[in-house]
Formats: sequence, C-alpha cells, structure tokens
Amino acid sequence: MSFPAALGLFVVLLLLGAPIFLVLGLVSGVSFAVDGRPLIGLAQKIIDEMNSATLVSVPLFVMAARIMDSGGISRALINAASTWVGQARGGLAYVCVVTCTIFAAISGSSVATALAMAVILVPAMTQRHYPRPFTLGVIGASGTLGILIPPSLPLIVYAVITDTSVARLFLAGVVPGLMQAALFMGVIWFISRRSDLPAEPRPSFEDFKQANLKALPALMLPVIVLGGIYGGIVTVTEAAGLSTFLAVILATSVYKELRWAELPGVVAESMRSSARIMIIVAMAFGISHWITETGLTRALLAWVTDIGLTQWQFLLAINILLLILGMFLEVFATLLLVVPLIVPVMQALQIDPVHFAILMIINLELGLLTPPIGLNLFVLSSASGSKVGEVVKGVLPFMAAMLVLLVVITYVPAISTFLPDLVYGVSR
Repeated sequence: MSFPAALGLFVVLLLLGAPIFLVLGLVSGVSFAVDGRPLIGLAQKIIDEMNSATLVSVPLFVMAARIMDSGGISRALINAASTWVGQARGGLAYVCVVTCTIFAAISGSSVATALAMAVILVPAMTQRHYPRPFTLGVIGASGTLGILIPPSLPLIVYAVITDTSVARLFLAGVVPGLMQAALFMGVIWFISRRSDLPAEPRPSFEDFKQANLKALPALMLPVIVLGGIYGGIVTVTEAAGLSTFLAVILATSVYKELRWAELPGVVAESMRSSARIMIIVAMAFGISHWITETGLTRALLAWVTDIGLTQWQFLLAINILLLILGMFLEVFATLLLVVPLIVPVMQALQIDPVHFAILMIINLELGLLTPPIGLNLFVLSSASGSKVGEVVKGVLPFMAAMLVLLVVITYVPAISTFLPDLVYGVSR
C-alpha cells in the first residue's frame, strides 16, 4: 500500500472516531495485506519489539502512581508545599506547581499527576474563590510535568525505540522540567497580581513541622528510586518494581488512606490503564515496522539531503508537525509514529537523541492541553464537572509559557544535555 493511501485510511478512521489502537492496528494490518506480506510476520515483529525488559517498567510505574494517588501521598505533599509557598498571593496555585513537580518525580504520568491534584485542589481553590478557568488551567498545565520530570513513561518508550540510555534521558528532563515549573510560577505571579488572588494563612511552627514530617516519607521515594537508577544500583525496571513496593508500604502503613482490602481494586484499575497504554504501543510498533519496510525513512532522508535542509530548519519543521499531531493523537501514538521515521534524519543532521527526546516531550505536553484530543483537558473536565472550554481558557497562558520553553530548548541543546553529559560523560 502506498503511503498516501495508508495516510488516507488513517485519517478516515480517526474521523470516524475509532480508538487510536484500532486505527494503528488496522492501518498496519491492511498495509501488510495489500503489500502481499503475511500478517504472521507483522505479529512476530510486534512480539519481538514488546519483548523488552525496559517496557516492563511502564505498567509498574503506572501501578505505583495509581497506588500513590489513592493512598494519601498527594495530600501529604500538598499540605507540605502549602506551608512553604501558600502564603504568597495566589498561594494554592504555587502549591499546585510545587506539588506537581514533586509528584511527577514519583508517578511518571501526566494524567495521574493532574488527576491527583484535581481531586484535592479543585475543591480547595473553589472554596477560596479562585477563578474557575484559572484553577483548572494551572492544574492541567502543571500535570504535564509528569512526563517531563523523571521517571517519565514516554521517555522510557523513546529509549526502547532509539536504543538510548534511560538514565541519560531521565537526567535530561530535570533542568527543562524545573524551568517549566519556574515559568508556570511566573505566569501565576502575573495573574495573581492582576486578579488579586487570595493568600493562605501563615502556618504556626508546629503545623509547619507536622506537615513536613508527614510528607518526608513521600519525598524520600523519588530519592530512593531515582538515586538507585543514577547510581547504577538498580535497572529502570527494578526501580519501577521498587517504586510500586514502596508506594504500597506508604499508602497502607504510613499514610493509611488505602486499606489492604482496597488494594486489589486499585491494582486492577492500574492494570486497565497499563493495558490501554501497552496496546497502543504494540499497534504503533506494527505501523512503525511497515514504515521502515516500505523504505519511507530512506526516502525522507534522501529528500532532506536533496533540498539541503539544515539542522535548525529540520527542528522547526518537526516542532510544527508535532504540534499539529498533538491535536489529534495520544502521546504514545505520536511518539511511536514519528520517532522511527526520523531517526535516520536525526543521525544525518547530527542531532543528539537525548536533546531531541526532551524537545519531543515538550511538544507532547502541549498536545495534552490542545483540543480536540488533549487528554488532560478531558481528565480535568470530568474530575471537576466543568466544561472543556473552561479548561482550555485556563491553560492558554501556561501554553504560551511552554511555547517559549520549547523554542529555548530546541535551539539551546546544552540545557537538555549538560546534566547527563556531566554525570555520564559526553555521548558519542
């Protein structure tokens, strides 16, 4: 099947409202059948690609995030953050950013981060008379930090596709993640001055001490898990298992907001969430294999070479493409469709795969906030009972800040690469 025909089938199925895993599976299956190649070869390729120890970490991190969300860990982090930054004007918005930054270093998921914050902060900010769109916007935007700050599930999948070190990718997300959090705080500072947002009462020393002591076990979790990865003590998959084990201990025995009898239900829900991710990954591997087999990657490389596209022009074009795809495709589908196609071009133009990973993740973050498919928009709309339009209105100022960050990250690669290069040496 020709690429235009496959693309046409892809678009038609999307317009008909077919689930993304079904779209990817049908396009790859039909393409293989039309080309006269046995479907057993496609199935074998998908099985080979999915047979990855690194990919096992994805459902484990999803399970850890779900357990932490149900076990009172997010509430402890919010209460502790409030004692530090809640007294500023617009204090609960700052609390949201700080807590999401910490929770992201535990969960690896944007949706899990946004949902954990929404359950607690939407009622609290509503009670304090924060504007509804602003409340939803700051939670939705801050939730995207879940896929930039390590451990990040999309970065794990990217590592599998490109054979890049997961530890280097995780370190690469630290500085851009902190920069994004700082930009969000700048947006909050500006809006809070214009809208005269409220500040929280200053806590007593005893309240300050109690809130921070209660949050300390939760704060130690990312230190133990990520420290184990960076120190070479555990692999990413082992770290994911450790994260799940520690989350169970914290949720049931330390914070005691999750009973042992409720644990099977939480595990079952996390398995359903993991299955949704993994079936998309599997189907996307199939279509990626078809793209490679048809020689499309070689054709793209030849085209880029023939027209003399420079590195900065290619990165600009990719950013535009990813922003458009993000409006219609889920995070993992975008990742698995685009990356296998452009890896040869990246190598030819000497683009660092670690730098490109962070550039891509920021684009994917924007996709989570962009209608009509932006997942965080619908998660917040559902969790708060608000219209999607309210969420869109609230995230716009934060999306502007993210676009600024995207431009800076795109053309200053050292921001992404200097920390992994510092720790592990310059990659060759």
